[in-house]
Amino acid sequence: MPRIAVIEDDPTTSAQLAGWIRAARPELSVDQWFDRDAAEAALRRERYDLVVLDIELGRERNAGVALINEINKQGLGTPVLVVSAMPAAIYRSIMKALDAWDYLQKTTFDEAEFIETFLDILRTARLREPKGGARAADDSLQLDPLKQRSAMWRGQRVNLPLTAQRILATLHERAGEVVSYEELFDVVKSGRNRDNVRKHVATIRDAFRDVDPSFDGIENIPMRGFRWTAT
Repeated sequence: MPRIAVIEDDPTTSAQLAGWIRAARPELSVDQWFDRDAAEAALRRERYDLVVLDIELGRERNAGVALINEINKQGLGTPVLVVSAMPAAIYRSIMKALDAWDYLQKTTFDEAEFIETFLDILRTARLREPKGGARAADDSLQLDPLKQRSAMWRGQRVNLPLTAQRILATLHERAGEVVSYEELFDVVKSGRNRDNVRKHVATIRDAFRDVDPSFDGIENIPMRGFRWTAT
């Protein structure tokens, strides 16, 4: 059964959001959490299909930010819809940078807009799930991440620098799964930021296309990371 988390410290608002979700999709299981500690424990314990959360929880002004970071650290690609009283003109871009999928400002939306946004996120997330579970790594690629320029794609050598080799090995090992930026930071020795990771991935793609112009085996998952999809 698809599972949803509503993380909101105001009981009235929490009940309203949970009620809207249940009315729109009765088959969904909705958990309600009212503070950061309980929500954080639930996020580590449960696998949620979507999380709706507020930025401020009780006296913690940025509790929601910490929870988004916890979600991202798990690397599961769990979509987050932020519902907050903070001005959307300022906070929407901030939340997007933190990998939240969308942002709604309290008192500026009605039930119809919330449900439309919620269902759109839920559908999009499901479309991105790998069919039939994670795919096993295929035999078209052979590599040794400890040696430079050692990758072989369908019998042809792919010339890559060491950092790109490590990123490639991580993506290939997790074939069919989303590998988050944060996980890829672990194999980047310097320049641990998203722009640098994207440059390394672009280098990998270009190197593969030098030997296989039709190569399209690394999927970009917006604001989350990358997935190896080659067969």
